[in-house]
Amino acid sequence: MMTRAFLLRALTKKTKFVASNAHRSISITNLSRYISTLILAEHESGSIKPQTVSTVVAANSLGESSSISLLLAGSGSSLQEAASQAASCHPSVSEVLVVDSDKFEYPLAEPWAKLVDFVRQKGDYSHILASSSSFGKNILPRVAALLDVSPITDVVKILGSDQFIRPIYAGNALCTVRYTGAGPCILTIRTTSFPVTPITADSESKKATISQIDLSNFKEDSASRSRYVGQSTQDTERPDLGSARVVITGGRALKSVENFKMIEKLAEKLGGAVGATRAAVDAGYVPNDLQVGQTGKIVAPELYMAFGVSGAIQHLAGIKDSKVIVAVNKDADAPIFQVADYGLVGDLFEVIPELMEKLPEKK
Repeated sequence: MMTRAFLLRALTKKTKFVASNAHRSISITNLSRYISTLILAEHESGSIKPQTVSTVVAANSLGESSSISLLLAGSGSSLQEAASQAASCHPSVSEVLVVDSDKFEYPLAEPWAKLVDFVRQKGDYSHILASSSSFGKNILPRVAALLDVSPITDVVKILGSDQFIRPIYAGNALCTVRYTGAGPCILTIRTTSFPVTPITADSESKKATISQIDLSNFKEDSASRSRYVGQSTQDTERPDLGSARVVITGGRALKSVENFKMIEKLAEKLGGAVGATRAAVDAGYVPNDLQVGQTGKIVAPELYMAFGVSGAIQHLAGIKDSKVIVAVNKDADAPIFQVADYGLVGDLFEVIPELMEKLPEKK
């Protein structure tokens, strides 16, 4: 009874974040008349990542009269290609800021945080946003520390320039948060909650201005505490897990790396992405970048299929926004069936081969 009452209070509780410096008297609410937003843009191989566009959609909810600037950093021709695409990625983007320097060839948190602070001082932004990806969650907390403000993470709904909704207790409750700090307001956005609508031909013709940032006065730490070691990506034609329309996930019940290939083949046939539970990742069946859940990737596909997934709380927190959930498990009492739209009690080693036979070949 005490736990239930506690959760009920949490659903209606409004948490306030207050700036620690008492001499600051300007509230973010005073800036609501003119909202200027800086978004940290993610790009790869000359293309803007979909989660950045979803973050732009979220920024539109901050207020009607607002300007949105995208910040891109990196080096080489791929950066300029990404900047050109960013200028027309969404009609709400008014400016693209480009930092072309070898210092930002890799997205390390320390130099990026310094860069965001440097750009903020020039632009006087009221809000700084990034997606709740490893990129955003790595950089924005450090930016918040530099500015001595409290960041608000995993925002799923924006009620105004200073009021937001975010999940707590592994997604079992939603908390309304009002920001009362001196600004800027720093947010990480759960992009699956802000879908992108198709851009019309008229909107595509509207391109934002592209500006180069002068780093002549930029000062970075002489002794960096981190260094870039390497990056590994899977060479596959499958869609990205975070933005795929179809996601096929396997659990520890698959028992081995070899057996997990069944999931990969099914995903290829359905044109979907491959996901995995934390238990499957810990067992070494697949790399950790395929983990779905609270400590992995949050997904919201049109179809989510779970094979041998029990339905741990942290996993369910990452799939609850899926349009249709299909679960296959031998255990009829598995928690996954409580959230599934369609469920089948059966042996996945029998179900998957039969499903593969009956599915038409991918064209």
